[in-house]
Amino acid sequence: MTELLSRPEYLEQLISFRDKQLIKVVTGIRRCGKSTLFDLYTDYLKKQGVEDRQIIRLNLEYPEFHDLQTYMQLYDFIKVQLQDDCMNYVFIDEVQTVPEFQKAVDGLFVRKNCDVYVTGSNAYILSGELATLLSGRYVEIKMLPLSFKEYISALGEKTDLILKYRSYLENSSFPYALELSKKKDIRAYLGSIFDSVILKDIVARKKISDVATLQSVTRFAFDNIGNLTSATSIANTLISGGRKISVHTVENYLEALTDSFILYKAGRYDVRGKQQLVTGAKYYVSDIGLRYYLLGNKKSDAGHILENIVYLELLRRGYEVHVGKIGSAEVDFIAIGEEGEEYYQVAYTVIGEPGADGKTVLDRELVPLNAIRDHNPKYLLTMDFTSAASHNGIKQINALDWLLE
Repeated sequence: MTELLSRPEYLEQLISFRDKQLIKVVTGIRRCGKSTLFDLYTDYLKKQGVEDRQIIRLNLEYPEFHDLQTYMQLYDFIKVQLQDDCMNYVFIDEVQTVPEFQKAVDGLFVRKNCDVYVTGSNAYILSGELATLLSGRYVEIKMLPLSFKEYISALGEKTDLILKYRSYLENSSFPYALELSKKKDIRAYLGSIFDSVILKDIVARKKISDVATLQSVTRFAFDNIGNLTSATSIANTLISGGRKISVHTVENYLEALTDSFILYKAGRYDVRGKQQLVTGAKYYVSDIGLRYYLLGNKKSDAGHILENIVYLELLRRGYEVHVGKIGSAEVDFIAIGEEGEEYYQVAYTVIGEPGADGKTVLDRELVPLNAIRDHNPKYLLTMDFTSAASHNGIKQINALDWLLE
């Protein structure tokens, strides 16, 4: 792969906000493609007639910009490059590396001829002082590694989808992994991403001294994707294994992991009461390849891995996603979008003989969805290659077909 990998959904968002009085903030885990998105967008701008002198690019992790230690140095460095007679397009990668960067960004934003775009690899850039100072002045574009559809598009053909799905899981959805052909190289690359997130985005920022315990919490969360999890249950498990850790510390570590976008948290939602629940949550990892890197190949987790992939895809499609509670039953996901709610149940397969209770796997998977009495769309996603079916209005769809929609 020598040319830039197209990310049309994200690129279209940038295009739609071009020249709007909003700071465009692209967030996402390290190496998910934020800088490449800026490359794609600047190429688009040039095709629209924007000249090189109008484009200012900085990646604050590059050594040549390490002298920019304060927000005033950052602001002054950019200000002297601004053109007075035209619109300036300012792109700042990893803006959070400069303390109080929000003051520099705000100073550029208030200039009438500046269209400002920034990236950040953790959620801190949209919290605290930034949220206060820039309230109502920015739009967040949440970026993830490659979707399965993007992965297939990069490979160029849609044959052997099962094999490609396995490759997508094991070899990672990070864009650059497509450039690597050897397993050991991919593993080394994933290791560098994991270490960067843990050491740069969490340990350094949170000033964590016990890195081993942080890694234990991370391993537990990775190992329990799709399971209801709490800080208390994690703390109890680690304590029983000989580690000293408080529930409060686990909560801080989980927050740091989600803030760095290596983990995503799906809270529980009461379908009947139409409200979020305080207790219990599920965690999902941003890239299954990172999970394989940390835990190895756990084939018995195929169902939870598929659930993880579906969760991330729902996020990509712009939904707010929760775990659903309906009485004593649980529906995997409630996806809340512009047109209302949708319900998703995910199972690797529903093919099998009835159990001792006389119910098939299909019967059991349909129970939560059948318990929901409203008329919002309901879906059962599986890896079974059977004709699309409907069960009392519940659409059963092959998960790979759904991912490629």
